[in-house]
Amino acid sequence: MKNMSNIDRREFLRSSAAVGLGLMAANSASAIADRPPVELEEATVAGLQAAMSSGQTTAREITQGYLTRIAEIDKKLNSIIELNPDALSIAEAMDRERNAGKVRGPLHGIPVLIKDNIDTGDKMKTTAGSLALVDAPTPKDAFIVEQLRNAGAIIIAKTNLSEWANFRSTKSSSGWSGRGGQTHNPYILDRNPCGSSSGSGSAVAASLATVAVGTETDGSVICPSATCGIVGIKPTLGLVSRSGIIPIAHSQDTAGPMCRTVADAAALLTVLTGTDTRDTITSAATQQKKDYTQFLQRDGLRGAKIGVARQFFGRNDKVDKVIEPHLQILKDGGATLVDVEFPKLRDFGDAEYEVLLFEFKDDLNKYLAARGGQHKTLKDLIDFNNRNAEKEMPYFGQEIFAAAEAKAGLEDRAYRLALLQSKLMTQEQGIDGVAAKYGVDAFVAPSGGVGWNTDLINGDCGVFESSSLSAVSGYPNITVPAGYIQGLPVGISFFGKAFSEPTLIKIAYAFEQATKARKKPQFIPTYPG
Repeated sequence: MKNMSNIDRREFLRSSAAVGLGLMAANSASAIADRPPVELEEATVAGLQAAMSSGQTTAREITQGYLTRIAEIDKKLNSIIELNPDALSIAEAMDRERNAGKVRGPLHGIPVLIKDNIDTGDKMKTTAGSLALVDAPTPKDAFIVEQLRNAGAIIIAKTNLSEWANFRSTKSSSGWSGRGGQTHNPYILDRNPCGSSSGSGSAVAASLATVAVGTETDGSVICPSATCGIVGIKPTLGLVSRSGIIPIAHSQDTAGPMCRTVADAAALLTVLTGTDTRDTITSAATQQKKDYTQFLQRDGLRGAKIGVARQFFGRNDKVDKVIEPHLQILKDGGATLVDVEFPKLRDFGDAEYEVLLFEFKDDLNKYLAARGGQHKTLKDLIDFNNRNAEKEMPYFGQEIFAAAEAKAGLEDRAYRLALLQSKLMTQEQGIDGVAAKYGVDAFVAPSGGVGWNTDLINGDCGVFESSSLSAVSGYPNITVPAGYIQGLPVGISFFGKAFSEPTLIKIAYAFEQATKARKKPQFIPTYPG
């Protein structure tokens, strides 16, 4: 699909849905008349599977229903950057398999959204939101896309994001890209959805698909999930393959589920994981391959010892008032809580940023060279942005691009020292060390602040987040809806040691079932305060 203005893009979404509706009406009008439609708002993986298994609906009808929702709702959100023109035909193929007695698994026939920095070897583009990559070929699926297709999932569309996963400018607005424009928070539309997986968070919150995939280097799954009122899992580094994903930094990058429930996130994580010969780090996770839905236990808090990361409290009184009562709910569920302290919490930020700059230049140059296209280096992208500043830099520049381009290779002593420091302070002197000292199974903290006013002139306002410790260490983190402040979602995070996803899912699911805190968005135009 050629790059379009926002008006043209929205018209395309509406007309595509209208055409699909006409086809559906022509082909299955009598079938639809015989049964009530399935409600897609807040629909779950298990619920849709049950509806398809019983014959109440089909993958094609579900997919068409989501296309209709996108056409009707996304003009408010701007969360979808491109539709998959083959979505309905793929859905029909999954229906034929089901009718023949073949069901590939829990995601068979389930529509999925993926972030526009994940390669798809189909008719959709992969651009990281940048106009520079609109015409670049994407000959092959990312490994996680292969996993989704093999599981029978239907990739219905790609989502907008903070351009280059929010690693272009220090003054950016989360959720803005040159290709896709600005994504909005579905709860209050003039509020920011956070990023960089902004479209995935906003779209799933608004039920524009069943589940979505985001990516994270530091906070890009956790923050938009919390800010948009959904569940997000940032997996252990290496559990999910990085091949075919436009990189920032190999020492922190991962993809992860963004869903409305912990159960859906566990089902999606199960599909995303796997050993990829193109990404050797996944070999370390071979023994971790499992069905994560087995850890959806209502009594998952019983016997757990959880460290309360008090250093993340006291930063926003309103957030604290939401989170503090939930600590008692954790106790009521059978968990033991103990206050903990991370001695190096404020010390690793500079080292992390240094690592990201070095790795971004090296990793991106390798990705671009392997992918092909006109732009083969970071320097090429900088030059493109300068030539196309009116479209690519109308609101903010590319200071991070320039800083990364100035770095040497990964053999540089400054890089090696920064990597050693950042991992030491977040692993041995961070999560691992503190977990051992206090004998805890996991940690709990507020996920961060609430959505701020989107400001394309001044950029993001910098509300606090608790995601960096897990992100830099490469360890898992799950955020779950915890409540609301004047209509804006607040998330609670559970994080822990490497490959502790089973424990975190148990805790997160038990908490979710005890609180049922999530409320669907109302698309309020502007903050009423």
